[in-house]
Order: sequence, then C-alpha cells, then structure tokens
Amino acid sequence: MRGFFMLSTEEIIAEVAHQMKQKFSGEETGHDWYHIERVWKNAKLISANEECDPFIVELGALLHDVADHKFVEDFEKETNERVNQILSALNVSSDAIEQVLHIVHNCSFKGGIGENKMKSIEGLIVQDADRLDAIGAIGIARTFAFGGKFGNMIYDPEVLPVDFQSEDQYRKTRTHTINHFYEKLLKLKQLMNTTTGKSLAEKRHQYMEEFLKQFYGEWEGKF
Repeated sequence: MRGFFMLSTEEIIAEVAHQMKQKFSGEETGHDWYHIERVWKNAKLISANEECDPFIVELGALLHDVADHKFVEDFEKETNERVNQILSALNVSSDAIEQVLHIVHNCSFKGGIGENKMKSIEGLIVQDADRLDAIGAIGIARTFAFGGKFGNMIYDPEVLPVDFQSEDQYRKTRTHTINHFYEKLLKLKQLMNTTTGKSLAEKRHQYMEEFLKQFYGEWEGKF
C-alpha cells in the first residue's frame, strides 16, 4: 500500500485502481485492466445522474471482476477473500466492504437466469456499466477475443444458440462466438437498470445488429 494508513476516499480509490491495474494488465480474454477502467468510467458517468454513494460505486466498479466466476473454481470464497484483503488493508469500514461484496457477488450476467439479485442502486449502476462494455464495438471485439482465447469457432451455421437452463450450463457451454450475441449480448439492452444505462445501450445495441447483418451478408457472399 502506498501513502499513509488513514487515506481519503479519493486516495483509497486511487490505490484500488493501482492494484487492479497491476493485477489485470495484459489479461487476454477481454477482462483486462482496460475493461475494468472502462466500467469504472461508465459507472461514474451513470452515477452522476443517480442518487447514490459514489465511493461505493467506484469501489464496486474497480473490484467487480476481482475473482470472475468464469476463471476461479470457488467464486464466492475467492471474492470474499480478495475484496476483504484489499479493502481492509486500506481501512475501509466493514459496512462499505459488505456493500462492495454485494455488488461483486451479483454483478455478472451468469446466463441471465432467474431474477436479478442486485438490490442496491450502487450495484445496479455498476451492473449497467459492466453490461455496457459487453455490447457495441468494444463488446464485439471482446467477445471475439474471448472466443479465440478458448478455441471457439467464429461461426458454425449448423450450431444454434442455447437456451440456458442453469448458470452452470451457461458457464460450461462453449459453442461458436456468433452464438454469444444471441445468448447474451443482444439481451443486455432490455436488462439495463438505469435511465442513463438504457440510453447508452440503445446505440450500442443497434451497432451490433448492423454488424450481424453485415456478417451474414458477407458469409453468404451477398456483399
């Protein structure tokens, strides 16, 4: 930890950002530091139009992927340990840590199965911020980066999208990358929580629809 033990909220946020940058720089699946930074920026943009605690919003955004369920075996245990370790060392209150843990535990899409368990406005803001980075031009780039990292084909017209019945099925199913648009990305516009999030998602959603139209046209040799 840099600086003095008693830190201001701005110093705490800066230190958490520093640690996340160190940990996630160079990550290859689209869940790298720059993804975290974009979610952080999106969250600050959305929070400016909501009644919320910006300190919790920023910490939640910075730590939302600290133990991503796609890459760790015991998501809840790893999340609790990592969030507590980072924030306790910075003298963040136990109440604030619990609020951040609620965000990190419930932020992910996880197949879009069941009701949204996110209850706080701070968490709903971070969830929107994260989902915004999964759609639009950057969302397209990230989904192909993720698919390539795990050996997925770009497209197989004989393999249809999956209607997931469980979170475990969503986590373990690997098909082709175009299917991911239908299994997740094109659903996110309707799942946004805030007015600002919904507005920002609209243009990004339209961009993905245009991309798919162009993709299928090129695939069929029409243009």
